Amino acid sequence: MKKQIAELKREVTRLNRMLSDQAEETAHGWYQSATDRASGLYSGATARASRAAKQLRSQAHSVSETVQHNPGTFSTAVAMGGLVGVAIGLALARSSQPAPDWLHRWQR
Repeated sequence: MKKQIAELKREVTRLNRMLSDQAEETAHGWYQSATDRASGLYSGATARASRAAKQLRSQAHSVSETVQHNPGTFSTAVAMGGLVGVAIGLALARSSQPAPDWLHRWQR
C-alpha cells in the first residue's frame, strides 16, 4: 500500500510539472503575441503621426506664405473673427442668465 501511495505521489508531481510547463509555454505564447501586436500598433501609429506632422508642416507653410503676401487681409480676417466671437459671447451671456434681482430694483 505504501508503495502505491509513493507511486501516486510521484505521478501527481510529474503531472503538476507537465501542467506547469504547459502553462508557461502558453503564457509565453500569449506574451509574444501581445508584444507583436503592440509593436505593430506602435509602428502604425508612428507612421500615421509622421504623415500628419508632414501635412501640418505643409499647411502651416502655405498659411505663412499667404499671410506674408496679404498682411492686410489677414488682419481684417482676424479682427472680423474677433468681433463675431465677441458678439456670440454677448448673445450667449444674455440668453443664458436672467438679469439679477438687484438690477430690477434700480430700473424701477
